[in-house]
Amino acid sequence: MAVALEMTGVGKTYGAVRALTDVDLSVHTGEVHCVLGENGAGKSTLCNLVYGGATLDEGRMRLFGDDYRPRRPADALRHGIAMVHQHFSLVPELTVAENLALGEGSWLRVPRRELLERAAALGEEFRLPVDLTARAGTLSVGERQRVEIVKCLMRDPRLVLLDEPTAVLGPAEIAALLDTCRRIAESGRAVVLVTHKLGEIEQVGDRATVLRGGRVTGAGPLSDFGRDELVELMIGRAAGELDQALTTGVAAARTTRAPITAEPVLRVRNLRSARPAGGAALDGLDLDLRPGEITGIAGVEGNGQTELVAVLSGALRPESGTVDIGGADLTHAPPARRTAAGLGVIPEDRHHEGCVPAMSVADNLYLGRLADFRRRGLLDRKAMNTAAARVIDDHDIKASGPRAPMSTLSGGNQQKVVVARELAIDPLRCLVAAHPTRGLDLGAVDAVLQRLRAAAESGAAVLVVSHEVAELLSVCDRVLVAYRGQLRGPVDPADPRATEQIAHLMLGTAS
Repeated sequence: MAVALEMTGVGKTYGAVRALTDVDLSVHTGEVHCVLGENGAGKSTLCNLVYGGATLDEGRMRLFGDDYRPRRPADALRHGIAMVHQHFSLVPELTVAENLALGEGSWLRVPRRELLERAAALGEEFRLPVDLTARAGTLSVGERQRVEIVKCLMRDPRLVLLDEPTAVLGPAEIAALLDTCRRIAESGRAVVLVTHKLGEIEQVGDRATVLRGGRVTGAGPLSDFGRDELVELMIGRAAGELDQALTTGVAAARTTRAPITAEPVLRVRNLRSARPAGGAALDGLDLDLRPGEITGIAGVEGNGQTELVAVLSGALRPESGTVDIGGADLTHAPPARRTAAGLGVIPEDRHHEGCVPAMSVADNLYLGRLADFRRRGLLDRKAMNTAAARVIDDHDIKASGPRAPMSTLSGGNQQKVVVARELAIDPLRCLVAAHPTRGLDLGAVDAVLQRLRAAAESGAAVLVVSHEVAELLSVCDRVLVAYRGQLRGPVDPADPRATEQIAHLMLGTAS
């Protein structure tokens, strides 16, 4: 196999933050090379250097034996490099075909029939079925991901970069994407897969490079590393410590808690909502959330869990049904009134719904609480920055400071900001968390789960929507399953057959 990409002694600094230091990387054609590391370890920075989104400060890059130093993404595209970014870049108002044409430069310059034939052929070759006539904004998360990959492959790249591509996908979609990665590599291309999920790399990876704190802590064929060794290289802690935090400690906390008997703080009755393309997204859904209880919702993507979170947050108005918080009917209330009632929401899409990337970390933390920092009619930014600095430290958010733009943070650290903001609502009566650990590294997952438990122990009702069944079982008091717009269950996480029961409910083979 030829060397597709070689990086030697690469370094990158952003202001006072040292993102990469003396990084070496070698990627071969025909292989899936996995780049592993915690949030803020430098994975996305490495991809941006290769793709031309940033320029290296030190070191050297070679592409297929030639010196390579891109200054913009157009340089990378010209050299046969394509990238699927962590956050989607599709234009929601355009159709899939029109989005693919944008990737080619101009709808007018590309013959429509030729483009559609190429997209269909790629979809068949790499098992990436896409509806070319659908508007991008109506697609599910998994469908949007497939379109992004097809758009990437339309240019027939020699090297494909995928930055955390599975962070937004469910189990079945993850399996399909990993199969696609293998097919791309087998077609003679080189694939760089950025992730921190060890189960995924064991299925598809050939070689790996592990980053921690912007430095390489290990590299080589995956067959040379055991799972425990990779965990320690990634987070600097033994795997046993993490297992203790994520399993034994959580189970002990659950079994010692008293039964939940309080009246529900949130009541949902007979929610109904239709999909834009037709069919029911929510079909008479009922739900009660009680103080001190953590309720989980599992389910295959597209069974109504996304619409449920949107209705609870106020982003989607249901066709019928009611949402009651603390005895008040808030079915049609705006988000600000829901926040005032004590509802916190960690949205599914942190980038487009959970934060304002162009604004600072401090602004994103306190945008809804600016009155707390007003002095004689003026905003006391010094006080706000001081408060934000404490949050950054408390939640281990890797940022250059309170005034750092959110866009400069890694996806995982953006998620930490969103989680911190919603947990700070006072009083927090109910927390709705959609995929709260999405994009987080192993250590950060543990920290978020602990904070969810702490919120419940302080008296809040907590709802967790996630594809990660193991996480739901580790933190929840009960697990429901979304299926065709309704909720089935509950399943007791302490039951030895809980995973099997959830699987049957997800597949519709149990009631």
